[in-house]
Amino acid sequence: MLISVTGLTYQAMAQGDLLVTPTRVVFEGNKQIEELNLLNMGKDTTTYSISFVQKNMKENGSFVNIIQPDSGQLFAEPYLRIFPRQVTLAPREPQVIMVQYRRKADMVAGEYRSHLYFRSEKNYTPIGMKKSVKDTTLLNVQLTPIFGMSIPIIIRVGAVNVSATLSDLKLITQPNKTQTLKITINRTGNISTYGDIIIEYFPTKGKPLQIGTTTGVGVYTNLEKRSITVKLKNTPGTILKDGKLKVSYFTNDGSKKRVLYAEGELPLAK
Repeated sequence: MLISVTGLTYQAMAQGDLLVTPTRVVFEGNKQIEELNLLNMGKDTTTYSISFVQKNMKENGSFVNIIQPDSGQLFAEPYLRIFPRQVTLAPREPQVIMVQYRRKADMVAGEYRSHLYFRSEKNYTPIGMKKSVKDTTLLNVQLTPIFGMSIPIIIRVGAVNVSATLSDLKLITQPNKTQTLKITINRTGNISTYGDIIIEYFPTKGKPLQIGTTTGVGVYTNLEKRSITVKLKNTPGTILKDGKLKVSYFTNDGSKKRVLYAEGELPLAK
């Protein structure tokens, strides 16, 4: 008996074969169409199926698949069309797909979100795998990984608002003397936040130094807070002390003008 177990998704590995830009789409104002550029970075011709999935963000930034929305959560899929829904790309071959937003009169104000999922249909059967098993008394389990990646598609309708604060800043020193900063981002409002974290060290004497950054930090509408940890780039073996750390959370929406979501400071002991 041959049992094929599917459904194992490895998003990071899939990105090595398929390049998708942009990696995040927001429909707001009069915007109705978005072009996505696909490029097969692998060595083999591969077919990709394109569909929608629903995801929730956890407080640590990871995602889980869901079927039903949480209270107050809105899915974007009913208002979106994608075409084509399947593409076959040779190595280094590009392809453009279209995402169309169709607004309806009964949409309530707020943010709608679904994720566009790109699933590789490549044959991953190992070389030499037999197509049939004659001895039915043996159990042969074949694990078939399904490689894929997803990007968020967001619609914003009507009066929207969001604000954020930073709290629970904690400097952690590892045994090897490297340091990390733990941060909690608190979000209120009817849309998500998305931006970059910048950490600066202000010594008691001397000029401030930028010692930590992380980009593309989002807090989606199913969450009121998210915790992140940023590795600091201070001189190896040098412990930060005697001064303060300043943390800034800026928008990152593709525009040249960045808006400050929130700031936080952590005094450092001598």
